[in-house]
Amino acid sequence: MRKFDTQVQHLKYKVLREVARHAWAGDLLTNVGDIPKTIIPGQEPSMRCCVYKERAILGERVKLAMGGDAKKPNVIEVIDIACDECPVGGYEVTEACRGCIAHRCQDVCPRDAISFDHNQKAWIDKTKCIECGKCAQVCPFSAIANNKRPCEKACQIKAISMSENKTASIDNNKCTACGACVYQCPFGAIMDKSYILDVINMLKNAQESDQRVYAVVAPSISSQFTYARLGQVISGIKKLGFFHVVEAALGADMTAWEESSELAEKGFLLSSCCPSFVSYVKTEFPQLADSISHNLSPMAEIARYIKKTSEQAQVVFIGPCTAKKMELQQPQVRPWVDSVITFEELQALFDSADINICDLKDDVLDNASFYGRIFARSGGLSDAVAQAVKEHNIDFELKPVVCDGIEACRIALLKASKGRADGNFIEGMACTGGCIGGAGCLTHGPKDKSQVDKYGQEAYEKTISDAISVLELPQTDTLTR
Repeated sequence: MRKFDTQVQHLKYKVLREVARHAWAGDLLTNVGDIPKTIIPGQEPSMRCCVYKERAILGERVKLAMGGDAKKPNVIEVIDIACDECPVGGYEVTEACRGCIAHRCQDVCPRDAISFDHNQKAWIDKTKCIECGKCAQVCPFSAIANNKRPCEKACQIKAISMSENKTASIDNNKCTACGACVYQCPFGAIMDKSYILDVINMLKNAQESDQRVYAVVAPSISSQFTYARLGQVISGIKKLGFFHVVEAALGADMTAWEESSELAEKGFLLSSCCPSFVSYVKTEFPQLADSISHNLSPMAEIARYIKKTSEQAQVVFIGPCTAKKMELQQPQVRPWVDSVITFEELQALFDSADINICDLKDDVLDNASFYGRIFARSGGLSDAVAQAVKEHNIDFELKPVVCDGIEACRIALLKASKGRADGNFIEGMACTGGCIGGAGCLTHGPKDKSQVDKYGQEAYEKTISDAISVLELPQTDTLTR
């Protein structure tokens, strides 16, 4: 049964599973040093030069699985000892160089970094090169290539560079914690911190107290755990000890309902649902920050409702997004959301507790409307806001700009910053495809957006107003209907 699409993901999962297994048993601290040997027994290496290096790297992964260094604010961290196999990269002269006599590459170099060997082939001095790329632009044979590392290619906002030790270095002032580098690193040298221990502690404490731990699941869960039925996944979550499972899509209904009114009032708005997009706007286009919707994200919106209506509630968000772990730290979100884990971590939780969800009966997940559920894919938010405008009977012409991926976001924001926006509502999604393309997904291949719409059509509530009408009920725990 293949649950992940790369061996790096599988290795990460095994670390999370073993950490969680010992946490359930209550003997993590006494056994933490043995986890690398449990995962890599014997003396034969399977991935690196020697088994000792493999275990040393696993030791660092165990630390991140246990929450990482609290002094480091970013949830994305580089494991330096694992980041030593990629070529230095940068601009390099390839075999396509013909040794021409024009020497255009040398003439445009601002640092005299290019010289020629006895065959007149160009050579770049890396100690002088500033990676400006002018040489590559003028070469008539396209013989100068920019060989970026996979993590640098994945980071569309240029938050990753090489340190003096030639390892990847993340600029925390730029990083939006989207996690693209985590998935794309072929050696697993970049990893997101895990809060899986916090969740286990909550669930264990709830067994001995009046605490009720709610799981808020992202609508993109419909594209995950393809080896089982969604109803079985919900049963598995409850079997872990969660009191109830609520759709973040209901929070999406709430957000769309409020954002439609805010948009009509202000005339121009940037969406607030994707934390990576919001972070990107604030760091790269601060002049547009006031245009970000003042509404909370669907995760925080439904969590706030749960805590205001259910006594002794704790809320754990489960989704595809590493950036949600950064959103958790924001002062306007922290009172409502207690922890965040990804779908990868949920799978590790199932297996650490010896829960085979395929053996479980189906449970029901039905709190949201069609429109709340399609937030999982690019364009879904705009469709929901359009529906909310219609249901509100607002006389306003919505002109959405759907940004699928951070590069599309950059282009739309650049136009907006110059007063030339293509529309009046910019839906920003940092991950290509939307949330179904998040870094914390089990698989990352192309996903059919029509499957998300199909899941939305299965919703009992067909309109946003119908979905949020339940929130008007006064009794406690209305979500457990």
